[in-house]
Amino acid sequence: MLSNTLNTNEIKNASGTEVEFSHLKSNDRSREFAQIGENPSQPHRLMVSHQESGAGMKKRRRSVIRFDLTSISDVDSVTPIVTSGYTVLDFPIGASATATKSQHVLAELMSFLASDGTNTTIKFDCTGNGAACLLNGSL
Repeated sequence: MLSNTLNTNEIKNASGTEVEFSHLKSNDRSREFAQIGENPSQPHRLMVSHQESGAGMKKRRRSVIRFDLTSISDVDSVTPIVTSGYTVLDFPIGASATATKSQHVLAELMSFLASDGTNTTIKFDCTGNGAACLLNGSL
């Protein structure tokens, strides 16, 4: 279970600076957090949600972690824009006795996004191979 306040290095921005979030609302399958001290007209949100479908061996859980950041356009000084980044884990819970395979692919995803392969340092500046692909539209 996540803490109601995420303020001890759980979340960092591209410069490696801690970004603090506080619980905003929840239900039995999702939680939403707001950045502490955000500009009310430019919300910065973290959402964690889960949805299950199917039954028996076909049962799956789709889990999403999503950040949304509202800001003012760089092109003009009045248009609000929303930038979103999210990760989805589609886990075949009905046919899995453990989370081992899901841990495997999630670790690979995190490594690809946050590393350039030259060392094991996490790159918050988004210069990891996967992050660069997302930002630049490269393959």
